[in-house]
Amino acid sequence: MKVILLKDVAKLGRQYEIKEVSSGHAINLLIPQGLALSATPDAVKRLEVKKKQADAERKIHEDLLVMNIKGLDGKTITIAGKANEKGHLFAGLHREAIAAELQKQTELQIDPSFIQIDHPLKEVGEHIVEVKAPASTEISGMSKGKSVKFTVVIEALK
Repeated sequence: MKVILLKDVAKLGRQYEIKEVSSGHAINLLIPQGLALSATPDAVKRLEVKKKQADAERKIHEDLLVMNIKGLDGKTITIAGKANEKGHLFAGLHREAIAAELQKQTELQIDPSFIQIDHPLKEVGEHIVEVKAPASTEISGMSKGKSVKFTVVIEALK
């Protein structure tokens, strides 16, 4: 039985792909759980329209990501946190906190998964942080998968 996948399904395929599966698998699992629908000619036509819309949205999202990442190059953001007298923060700064502070201070939205830090930042001072675009995104002036760097200045609250 041919089905159109409505969501990514592990070991089967990605969203909007047409796959041949056993009738039992389609009727008992995929269709009732909303993971797929039968690949009728009408459904295939609707799939093409949805696919074009999804590609257009993805392109817009990638263009926005490109602008945000290029706008971030060389910027400096300042974050204040509670620290002891030796300059160690009580709570480390994770990717999500850095992304939130970036949005607050620079109005640039960066997905936290693009921020490259090995471990949470736990020291007062300046830290160079890298933002790496996914390999599938091409940024003009940068080759695929390259990155930009910005500075995070951590200050101790008084």
